[in-house]
Amino acid sequence: MAVEGSSDILARRLWTAVEPLHGIVYFAEEDAEAMRRLGLKGYYMGYFAGRLCPVGPLDAPAGHALSFAFAPGRVARALPDAWTYASPEKVLAARLDAVSAVLARALPSAALDDLVRLTQVLENAAEGCTYEGRVLAAAWSGVARPDDPLARLWLAATVLREHRGDGHVMALAQHGLGGLDAGITHVAAGGATREQIRTTRGWSEEEWEAGVWRLRVRELVDAGGLLTAEGERVRRSVESATDRLAAGPVARLGVEGVKEAVSLAAPLSRHLMDTGVLPVPNPIGVPRV
Repeated sequence: MAVEGSSDILARRLWTAVEPLHGIVYFAEEDAEAMRRLGLKGYYMGYFAGRLCPVGPLDAPAGHALSFAFAPGRVARALPDAWTYASPEKVLAARLDAVSAVLARALPSAALDDLVRLTQVLENAAEGCTYEGRVLAAAWSGVARPDDPLARLWLAATVLREHRGDGHVMALAQHGLGGLDAGITHVAAGGATREQIRTTRGWSEEEWEAGVWRLRVRELVDAGGLLTAEGERVRRSVESATDRLAAGPVARLGVEGVKEAVSLAAPLSRHLMDTGVLPVPNPIGVPRV
């Protein structure tokens, strides 16, 4: 993957190369089994507890605010009940152990030296993050670096991922788009299927249809559910703002540092996708690098 261009372009290429290293946790049986062993009930209780655990024992409204792409009801069925089965500290420890097992299974053993260097580069990139208004990224940045090298790599990728994700929420809110709106416009742009996003995010048919109607009134989608010219403009503006808000790690690394990060991460991420560990297409929205 060639790496050149503006800071925005570099930020997007860094995300594309690194995101799969974080995203495998949502598809791996090792993590799902780790959450079940803690007593957590169902995939989504494990999802919300595992993703939000560094912030502490959140209730449903706070949990939804930090993961607003999901329907409030889906969050409420998981939180705060998850914390009656396992503390945030126990969930965090189980997740780090699980991601180490996933990466050990899924990545080529010959890549170990590159993994160590990649971790160093990503940790350096994270030093360029700022956390004003980015609660989830800030919480993950405060997690102690694990001794295990694979878990440490995953943590570095996670800090960068949640930093960008928090910025994406800011960009959506600035453009007057909520979590349901984000899902509908993502589908309208061809990034995923309606059923893939609606079912994974927990929106009912009625909620989805009401959301589509609101976006039609705003003239962002047409009668066929596709983006209008205005919808395309808003979507581009959201993505551009997301890239701009993710520029801190790029500034920290510089062009050559981003090139190194991408050259180390992209082959690993491509391997994860090509071997089916991370499906393509996927609800995360990350393309094959």
